[in-house]
Amino acid sequence: MAHRSLFTIALVTLAVVNLACAPALRLAPDDSQTVLTRHGLAAPDPSVRGPFPVRFLYYGSGTDKNRPEYRDSVTLTTDPVDASKLVDLGQSARDRNRYWGFTPAKMPLNARVWYPDGAGPFPLVLVAHGNHNMRDFSDPGYGWLGELLASRGFIVASLDMNFINGGIRGENDARGWFFLKHLEQWRRWNEAEGNPFSGQVDMDRIALIGHSRGGEAVGHAAAFNRLTHYPDDANFRFDFGFGIRSIIAIAPVDGQYQPTDRLVPLENVNYLVFHGSHDGDVTSFAGLRQYQRVRFTDGRPHLKAAVFVYRANHGQWNTVWGARDNGPRSGRILDLRTLLTAEDQRDFGRVYVSAFLEATLRDDPRYLALFRDHRIAADWLPETMYITRFQEESFRLAASFEEDIDVTSGTARGVRLSGDSLATWRESRLALRSANTPSEGTSQFNNAVTLGWNNRIAGEDTTRVGRPASYTVSLPETFANEWRIGPETALQFLLMPTEAMPAPRRPASDSAAADSTRAEERERETSSRRDDDEELPPVDLSIEVVDANGLSASLPLSDYGVIRRPLATWILRRRDVERARFGRQSEIVLQTYSIPLRDFVRGSTALDLTRVRVIRFVFDRATAGTVILDDIGFATLDPAYLPVADGGR
Repeated sequence: MAHRSLFTIALVTLAVVNLACAPALRLAPDDSQTVLTRHGLAAPDPSVRGPFPVRFLYYGSGTDKNRPEYRDSVTLTTDPVDASKLVDLGQSARDRNRYWGFTPAKMPLNARVWYPDGAGPFPLVLVAHGNHNMRDFSDPGYGWLGELLASRGFIVASLDMNFINGGIRGENDARGWFFLKHLEQWRRWNEAEGNPFSGQVDMDRIALIGHSRGGEAVGHAAAFNRLTHYPDDANFRFDFGFGIRSIIAIAPVDGQYQPTDRLVPLENVNYLVFHGSHDGDVTSFAGLRQYQRVRFTDGRPHLKAAVFVYRANHGQWNTVWGARDNGPRSGRILDLRTLLTAEDQRDFGRVYVSAFLEATLRDDPRYLALFRDHRIAADWLPETMYITRFQEESFRLAASFEEDIDVTSGTARGVRLSGDSLATWRESRLALRSANTPSEGTSQFNNAVTLGWNNRIAGEDTTRVGRPASYTVSLPETFANEWRIGPETALQFLLMPTEAMPAPRRPASDSAAADSTRAEERERETSSRRDDDEELPPVDLSIEVVDANGLSASLPLSDYGVIRRPLATWILRRRDVERARFGRQSEIVLQTYSIPLRDFVRGSTALDLTRVRVIRFVFDRATAGTVILDDIGFATLDPAYLPVADGGR
């Protein structure tokens, strides 16, 4: 008993010391109680179990050395596949082959399957984990998705790729290829008489879901699915061509595999990506790069969406991995107090994954509005903050800031850009918060324009205010007609305020002082670190539309979404280590704003929306500030993407 008492005292002492050493909890002010206040979707909650009883089975080699479920419990036996052209085990080959009992030339197709008990055919969803300790098996960690989706009428298989986990690199192309080899097996079963899945699988309605490295791999699978040859060795032929409609990337890495030294392009597939702000493993939203590369070129309905989830981490998307993104000792490194609960985090995943699959595999339009504006799903989403992006196939770019070094030219022919009374006006490439590995880099591979303003006039009279600064997109005379712009069109763009606050303007006559002020502003803008808790004033601005007759109308941007500065993110327990590692304490994630042009007519009934000539961003609702602006364009206003209260279905 004395020994136990001494041990208890030691534990209590250690806990007190740890508590004393722990920094104060630091989170961005939570505005979810004011942002998530209405629900505008006339659809059932997609995270609620559906009407189907759920059945379960394993398929695999039937000979697995380390996995009893894939040795003794398989219902369907699969043949091994030769992955030797895609997997290089390096110096660890001997030990790994001994542990697993097979080489890359004979790797198994193993999976656990949740499926509905009912008459099909059903859409097929394959899920794959990312990199982890190869002996701490990751494939059981998506049962929370398998159970839900199967009850709603989807066949779900969680793929075993643990044998390419661990300390090897350069295997992400193999992860994508394994998705397709599993699909080959599903096609054979679907066509085989007497098989439990004979005629039960809708092979034209397939979705792939990947987490971490698996999140990059879903893009590789979608690309390989269209190719006839392996990009790194043309002697290795592909013959896939599956009906992959949708891919979902959960906290993905990006760029670990680059065929022909290029990032993998994605086209004509529905795409959803989400990432947690407090991800202690993939510490930047690398999926933004995948999102930017998705292109719609076939004229068919498609959508892409991205969600940044404040306080979500990496591992809680997988029930095996849990909260400790940096391994068993994460509690010493990571500040786990900041995280959402595991159930809240997965509840978000249930809502978005299920709604996305209902919309894109089942063509159910009732869930589309969720991706345009998450605020209308207040009854479904956990109380935290979200930054969202959205784009569908009708969107056309007027200005993307990618095409040249002329800051006055747009992307579409004849579009001109101009600024008035701006303290800052520059185009530059956006950066990620950090790089997961040096080879991936910190670039978002995406250019945007930064606009700063201060409407005050410097001097003894601190009440003097000049003309509001503005940024103008001028459209050529034939633009509105050629692009069929009118009441059924939406203006769409990406925007995010920063923490930079330019100094007051100098009078125009004081050129020397103005030059000095501009230098000061540049210095203040490049500093992204804030060491105090100073609360900056909120940012708002007006969006103005002008027609060919000079008639205009404007609307406050805040009517169409919360305008939120970068969300402060402290992942590590030690602030000095965090600053040294990341440099900045927030991720640059721009929010999509979509404004129906018909809303402008409420302020000016004579406004001719079929002859729009100017879109102007007027900085008249905040005295000073800086915003990043990108991807200004127009989309057809499909009522399916609007909540019921705004005229949607």
